[in-house]
Amino acid sequence: MKNIILQFKKKQESKTPISVITCYDYTFARLFSQTEVDAILVGDSLGNVIQGHNSTIPVTVDDIIYHTKAVCKGAPEKYVIADMPFLSYQVSVEEGIRSAGKIMKETTADCVKLEGDSDLVIELTRRLTEMGIPVFAHLGLTPQSVHTLGGHRVQGKTEADRSRMIQKSKEISDAGAFAVVLEMIPEALGREITESISISTIGIGAGRFTTGQVLVMQDLLGLNESFNPKFLKKYVDLSSVVRNAVDSYHKEVIGLKFPGEGNVF
Repeated sequence: MKNIILQFKKKQESKTPISVITCYDYTFARLFSQTEVDAILVGDSLGNVIQGHNSTIPVTVDDIIYHTKAVCKGAPEKYVIADMPFLSYQVSVEEGIRSAGKIMKETTADCVKLEGDSDLVIELTRRLTEMGIPVFAHLGLTPQSVHTLGGHRVQGKTEADRSRMIQKSKEISDAGAFAVVLEMIPEALGREITESISISTIGIGAGRFTTGQVLVMQDLLGLNESFNPKFLKKYVDLSSVVRNAVDSYHKEVIGLKFPGEGNVF
């Protein structure tokens, strides 16, 4: 039986970096299932890259469930992390329990992910862990709070912010989270947090010294030419590959080359 907590702990203890990639559909999940990537995150980033919104705010619990089901079907052997979207848990601990329970009951996700470090989030982390629902935390730049953070900016740059983030990471670890995403923070802070807590740290723009890394699939596959943050490395330029393929199809259709003799019954 899969157990994401034990697997992450095993990787951490052996000092083997953990790789995480986002995914939102069956087709790509099936492809990723044939790779060595460790885990898949069904992120509320689907609001941006799938739904075309300017933020993750509009994403609903039902959206997450729909996409998580598809990913779990495509990659049943991979560890799947389901994001809890905006206002699915910020109102109350009880509401958070209901939302997390709904996601876990209606999908085969291995855990849920919560953003933030408020007292409510820490208490919810404790309660969910006690109930047997693994919690993946998220600190630093938390997209659901981007409006109050002043936009997509590096977090933890001042001494006060640095100290607070280290303290909050310890509180979240103590509450029972088994891993934490660290997003857009100075490399030195990413290293300090990683060395200060016993759980895995998964970085996105958090430097080279976290336990692992996560990237959005559309970003690393080069599907968004206009998105080029410093932390991103594009491993292929699929945008031009896709355009060229579609243009070739179009030309063959209007040139009466497709369908060809080999494409008919």
